[in-house]
Amino acid sequence: MAQGKRFERVRLVDDPPTDGQRFLLASGQGNVRAGEDIRNLSRADAEHLGLPDWDFWLFDSRILVRFVFDENDTTMGVIVSEDPAEVLAACQARDTAWHHAVRTADFARQVRSTM
Repeated sequence: MAQGKRFERVRLVDDPPTDGQRFLLASGQGNVRAGEDIRNLSRADAEHLGLPDWDFWLFDSRILVRFVFDENDTTMGVIVSEDPAEVLAACQARDTAWHHAVRTADFARQVRSTM
């Protein structure tokens, strides 16, 4: 952040959150303290907003990396694209998700503990 760089993400979360999503919520607190801005959006809201149903990263709003999973959610690899139309669509999806997502600290207060 000292160099003006941002590291941020939006995580889609089921209702109720899965055990894995609860783990990511708890373990992500260290990333937030280190300066990453993690926000959370319900999967239902993402579907209602028409967001893509695939996981991706954007680098400098120029490179799109789309993850490929098998039927067991095992990562099979990635597809890298610099196609302007694909990158623009992903940037628009990112911006929509970001606008509707909830900061991690606020979201964590909404999630009931399983302990």
